[in-house]
Amino acid sequence: MELFDYSLFVSAIRMVSPILLAALGGALCARVGIFNVGLEGLILAGAFSAIVGNHFTENIFLAVLSGVAMSVVVSLVFGVATIHLKSNPIVAGIAINFLMLGLTTFALRAIFDVKGAYYDKDMAGLPKVHIPFLEDIPVIGKLISGHSPLVYVAFIAAVVLYIFLYRTVTGFRLLAVGKNPAAARSLGLKVTTLQYGAVILSGVLCGLAGAQLSLGQVTMFTEGMTAGRGFIALVATMLGQSHPIGIIGSSMLFGLMDALSIRLQGFSMPTQFTAMLPYVITILAMFFLKDRGTDSLAGQQSSR
Repeated sequence: MELFDYSLFVSAIRMVSPILLAALGGALCARVGIFNVGLEGLILAGAFSAIVGNHFTENIFLAVLSGVAMSVVVSLVFGVATIHLKSNPIVAGIAINFLMLGLTTFALRAIFDVKGAYYDKDMAGLPKVHIPFLEDIPVIGKLISGHSPLVYVAFIAAVVLYIFLYRTVTGFRLLAVGKNPAAARSLGLKVTTLQYGAVILSGVLCGLAGAQLSLGQVTMFTEGMTAGRGFIALVATMLGQSHPIGIIGSSMLFGLMDALSIRLQGFSMPTQFTAMLPYVITILAMFFLKDRGTDSLAGQQSSR
């Protein structure tokens, strides 16, 4: 078995989508001056609710919608705490993470009467999209075609977010709010409304990330199945400097490391080593590129 082949990069593209979607949600919050540490909890809420929705409705669209809806509800709780009650966003985000970890564990036992994980062999996951003509191209076809719809949504969302932030009036207003809320308010901008809008959109993106995680990759839910992906997404936001195109690059790095860690298990390497590889890369990335990513978020936090 070769270490590097097409399947590795195909797997990387599939695994990058939850990180990319959540990172884009974190970037939206960062642009309005909110440091959203609760991405992990939002993804977890979306992942569990998508499974619950699929179990009760047996409709994949409604399942994804339920995952998005629950993530939006949780993001609104975070928004009320940070925007309305003026609480520390880091403390509120960590509280959201622990809340959803405990709540999904409790709900898993209350709804499905199981511990650890829920799996139904008859449950249908997200379908694979095979793009006509494109999938017949020797190299590109294998990389691009055959993924779930949410994989394509992740990359499309990055492009749309770039256009929204840098080519529309509302996007520039969001940037103004993040730079200096007081000055933006003095110009008549509805700062609170814009911040809530960013938090809600962040919930939508994290809900899609959770749905991809539980329905697009494994079609099951396990306790704490996000496994730090929310924090990795936060680092991807920092390294990409909250810029959608930069976030694609940083997310692809972490997605590739995630796929590589799974591939290394086939070479009789200790699972403890392979499992920690994405997080080691995360720490190294923060160490070497901390000045690029953290300064912008720190500036946005101080402006609040």
